[in-house]
Amino acid sequence: MGKKKDSKKVAKLPKLECCVSKPQCGRCPLRMLKEGTLPSGYTVKKRKLVRADGKKVTKKKLAKAA
Repeated sequence: MGKKKDSKKVAKLPKLECCVSKPQCGRCPLRMLKEGTLPSGYTVKKRKLVRADGKKVTKKKLAKAA
């Protein structure tokens, strides 16, 4: 028998920089900002994901925040 997967919904983490692809991906920080799904404390400046308090954004820190 196959294993049942949990019905938990995992939040998508945004990319660190927008790739400017025409059909924007679901992880694009610009799209997430517009939809309101960007994690709190983060914003987008010059197509790059930045923290509101000015600290550096890394993949590890972003994964902890979510």
